[in-house]
Amino acid sequence: MLKVLLLGQGMAGTIFSIGVERVKRGEIEPYGVPLAKYEFSIDISEIEIIGSVDVDARKVGKTIYDVAKGLYRFENVPNSLKNVKVYPGIEAGAVNDIFPIKSLDQEGYVNALDEFMYLLRMLKPDVVIDVTTTQYSKPFNDFGNFEKAVLEGKNVIPSQIYAYLTLKYGSEEKKVAYINMIPAPIANDNAIIRKAYESECLVLGDDGATGATPLTADILEHLRERNRSVKSIAQFNIGGNTDFLALTNERRNMAKEYTKGSVVKDILGYDAPHFIKPTGFLKPLGDKKFVAMHIEYISFNGAIDEIIVNMRVNDSPALAGYMVDLVRLAKFSLEKGYFGTIYEINAFYMKKPGPPNSKNISRILAYSKLINFIEKSKQLQFSKIEKIG
Repeated sequence: MLKVLLLGQGMAGTIFSIGVERVKRGEIEPYGVPLAKYEFSIDISEIEIIGSVDVDARKVGKTIYDVAKGLYRFENVPNSLKNVKVYPGIEAGAVNDIFPIKSLDQEGYVNALDEFMYLLRMLKPDVVIDVTTTQYSKPFNDFGNFEKAVLEGKNVIPSQIYAYLTLKYGSEEKKVAYINMIPAPIANDNAIIRKAYESECLVLGDDGATGATPLTADILEHLRERNRSVKSIAQFNIGGNTDFLALTNERRNMAKEYTKGSVVKDILGYDAPHFIKPTGFLKPLGDKKFVAMHIEYISFNGAIDEIIVNMRVNDSPALAGYMVDLVRLAKFSLEKGYFGTIYEINAFYMKKPGPPNSKNISRILAYSKLINFIEKSKQLQFSKIEKIG
């Protein structure tokens, strides 16, 4: 089995949980899971959600079933989720302006670190996947400074704390993968990647790319290949879920803007004027965000052309489908002896693919690299592969 621990029981984590169980029961087709029909050694049926961690007082102490039915009012929630508990996590002052808090560090920070380590040892996850609320942070790059910040609880966010403790667990107990689906620099922090490398564990990230960003990347690749000069890019989205509410905080919004905006220079080779960021919260939109895009470019003989796109995207289901692939790819990669991080996986699924200084590429090209990586890896017997990127 593939044991998965969720960090964050928001909409994405809840839809992932419901969807996985329904696919396993044959109730739905795995649409939105890119590798659903591609065979490798880890099947969706092997995914076992063993627990969830959150700091929202409305969720802590309940089950995923309770959260799905009571808070989000989903129908067709599998009874198996009645057995999956939501445990308290570490808040570290990151999201107490969004919802009521019930967290481990309310009883003392040092004790909270010990409690989370105890939870890891009790549940024994193969993969820990982070879908917590967006937080702003910078990479440490130096492990000594990173460790000091985590142990003291200063200038550090929950995702960095969770990543540190997960890799500590991995070095002491069992090889593990940490997948970061939010903009925090985890796979883009040399301190964290080096620790994963030394622990023979795996880190994937950063920031799942599900809506406009992959489409923008592919359009820019199309224009680059045809030698069209991009004059400007405007891309924005507005949503009504908790993550968009969190992004009304300017520091959190900066984190998202950085991971989304990096695609332009990486693909075009020059930094065309652009505005690419989440721009607002409108509660009635709920999880179905509104996306608009405008790209102006120069074609032959100075002709000015435009591409205009309007989309409505169910935000959380799009991310949840990627999560199904990523937890399987993480376990598959560990079994094949990979550790550190894997660019070929990150480049397809993430807005800011690790390791540090890696380039964004179009998702069409990234998909080809991903399939080549899987095919090559399928031929391997277990061996230690020193893979940083």
